[in-house]
Amino acid sequence: MFIIIIIIIIIISKIKILKDANCSLESLWIEIPGIKGKSIAVGLYYHPPDQDGETDKAMLKEIRQATKVGNIIIMGFDSWKAKCWDERSRESPAPAEAQMQAGVEASGRGNRCCWKCSVTHLKKFFWGVAVVLGVCSSWSGSTQLAKLTFKKFDAPFTLTWFATNWNFLFFPLYYIGHVFKSAEKQSPKQRYREFCGFFGDNGLTLKVFFTKAAPFGVLWTLTNYLYLHAIKKINTTDVSVLFCCNKAFVFLLSWIVLRDRFMGVRIVAAILAIAGIVMMTYADGFHSHSVIGIALVVGSASMSALYKVLFKLLLGSAKFGEAALFLSVLAVFNVLFVTCIPIILYFTKVEYWSSFDAIPWGNLCGFSVLLLTFNSLLNFGIAITYPTLISLGIVLSVPVNAVVDHYTSEIVFNSVRVIAIVIIGLGFLLLLLPEEWDVWLIKLLTRLKVRKKEEIPEGNGDIVSGLQNKSRRTRPSMSYFTH
Repeated sequence: MFIIIIIIIIIISKIKILKDANCSLESLWIEIPGIKGKSIAVGLYYHPPDQDGETDKAMLKEIRQATKVGNIIIMGFDSWKAKCWDERSRESPAPAEAQMQAGVEASGRGNRCCWKCSVTHLKKFFWGVAVVLGVCSSWSGSTQLAKLTFKKFDAPFTLTWFATNWNFLFFPLYYIGHVFKSAEKQSPKQRYREFCGFFGDNGLTLKVFFTKAAPFGVLWTLTNYLYLHAIKKINTTDVSVLFCCNKAFVFLLSWIVLRDRFMGVRIVAAILAIAGIVMMTYADGFHSHSVIGIALVVGSASMSALYKVLFKLLLGSAKFGEAALFLSVLAVFNVLFVTCIPIILYFTKVEYWSSFDAIPWGNLCGFSVLLLTFNSLLNFGIAITYPTLISLGIVLSVPVNAVVDHYTSEIVFNSVRVIAIVIIGLGFLLLLLPEEWDVWLIKLLTRLKVRKKEEIPEGNGDIVSGLQNKSRRTRPSMSYFTH
């Protein structure tokens, strides 16, 4: 208790008054120090019913200045809540011409704002469609190309090692984009030093490399190797749909390790994913090759989920440049410490090829380019579109692989397999729901009920309609401000 009192005293001693109360605005602003140097500005307002438009503008200007401090909290009595400021400005005792001009200007500003918002959302949507198509084509294309490569080059670990080396291109590609886009251009060394702070205060040291980069390099290699090895055992449709279960594994691990919010709908999605795995195993009659293949791809999905949860636990969230540098560091780890494994597998003839001329270099490079494209869209696509649309590209690769398998292999789409695919896909889509989906649904249903109540019943006369319209004009509108 004594320690808590001391902490409270220290915090109170650091609180600064940004602006004292005055008679015109009737406001008070204070600055409260936060964690990691981030402060919180708290404002207290009283908004009387008869406050004029000029005072409203001064209030908005004061709020804008407070946002420079950091996060803001506004409290007080808000009598304007049920009334639009544009409507209030029209009711001010100004001349009729000035009122009409103000109304036209306000309407023009509103239309321009709505137009800009709609154009922005449309751009994001169309970029999202392009990213979805890119994710779907690159992921399904790399899966099919890997299946085709194994007919000539049966070496999944060597293919994993070769494709991971291409991750080194992430940081150079990011720097090229920085040069073309940014107004203040920096040298590669400056950008490297800036992003090294992501690994800690001391930057990318040898200790940090082995403690924060090496474990993710191992998980990255295991994820890709198990996925490619599973392609050798079962068809690409089953592999791609079972890998979608990694979304459910991420939720379960985040709930246990990161103490994320419990959501019943995501628990249902995780149960659907597990049920789909069991049904997929039953679809081929529990044959040894199918059971091994399913176990491999489930292991790959588990390693992918562990990678994402540990990244959030140990490193937190990363900016685009930091993510690009981190992926390039994984390629360095792959070259330095994983190169010995393909050599050992070659000399022990576990993964053996007769000569280097027999290696299908075109397939290997094509697979690496597709995988690089997929990871680029997955990590950096959120800069131009919504994350949910990016995730849809992964689940859409399932029907693409199913169509290709139907014409190129002897896959049998029996009822059990189709139900398993639908169940896993449904679970994946449920996991894409935002955390506040239930609140949004309740608000939507409430608005629909309110609209039905406000509808004018058919058959009413003009007098009743006119009275209703007149009463609506006298009442302040409640549709402008929502919580």
